[in-house]
Amino acid sequence: MKPKISMIAIIDEHRALGKDNKLLWDIPEDLERFRKITKGHAVVMGRKTYESIGRPLPNRLNIIVTRSGSIPRFSCASPFGRTQATLQNGYLRHGHTIVCNSLEDAIKVAKERLPDKKEIFIIGGGQIYNEAMKYTDKLYLTIVEGKYKADTFFPDYCEFKKKVFEKKGKSGKYTYKFVDLEK
Repeated sequence: MKPKISMIAIIDEHRALGKDNKLLWDIPEDLERFRKITKGHAVVMGRKTYESIGRPLPNRLNIIVTRSGSIPRFSCASPFGRTQATLQNGYLRHGHTIVCNSLEDAIKVAKERLPDKKEIFIIGGGQIYNEAMKYTDKLYLTIVEGKYKADTFFPDYCEFKKKVFEKKGKSGKYTYKFVDLEK
């Protein structure tokens, strides 16, 4: 059974995603949902998203997509001191973090390395979401009420018509809903 490819994101009602390489909201319930849903699976992200996070996400296979072939802040630190990332089958690997040159390579590597019944999560940024939409089976969205100023937007997802989950919530000044959609 091939792994399901899913996207997970927090957006506003007009698909605004981020500004200046940062998310627009800090909603603890969204972060907790992200952790629970992605734990134990693969997460695929662009270089800028990786750099904004600043480290590999724990308990996940982290796959970073970059056209440059390297990541300036790619940390090779371990509890035993600095270690060398190794080149394997055309991609860089260090622990549970892999660097690929294309989204297609990242998906291929994730499929090879994941056990059955695991999901591949696309976690951003905007360019990676756009490229990955054609491969995606499911969306896990947090949709924040309102319209926010952004320079990065989530792609149109009108093909995803089947709502499999919805839950409304409020956190501080933000009203939001969790929505899971399938094609």
